[in-house]
Amino acid sequence: MLCQICGKNPSTVHFTEIHDNKMSEIHVCERCAEEKGLHQSAKKHKFDIADLLAGMVDGMTTTEEERVGHVQCPRCGLLYSGFKETGRLGCAECYAAFQFQLRPLLRRIHGDTRHRGKVPTRDGEGATRSRQIQRLHDELQRAVEREEFERAAGIRDEIQRLEKEQASHPAEKKR
Repeated sequence: MLCQICGKNPSTVHFTEIHDNKMSEIHVCERCAEEKGLHQSAKKHKFDIADLLAGMVDGMTTTEEERVGHVQCPRCGLLYSGFKETGRLGCAECYAAFQFQLRPLLRRIHGDTRHRGKVPTRDGEGATRSRQIQRLHDELQRAVEREEFERAAGIRDEIQRLEKEQASHPAEKKR
């Protein structure tokens, strides 16, 4: 295929752009790409996840305040606009500082905002049951604090049932 700009040289640089759900392609030679300023982005051969994240963040921001990125991490001082440019967070506290901006992004990438990890198949049922018991203990505590005693009694009974099941399977006991 010949260059779509000069029509003389073979095209070696190919760009695909999607704008308003319409795809357009341009095929140009290296010389024309360099003249049009397209060559520098064409030299980026490796896939960079930070650029992908930064691009996704730009596409997901809806309000002008989010676009400006005045939110700042209190620990490392990173501005949200800095994260948008690099796709990299400065420290662990950035997750909390930028939580409202990151939640939709994480949900879109991972399908959820909470990391669940993997459970070993050998002890999967026991580990799942232990996590469920722990979650119920937390829920029981919150119900007692809110003085929802009927709900708390139901949760207590569920915990006892699960602990009894766990005791009947010694290999699944809490570690």
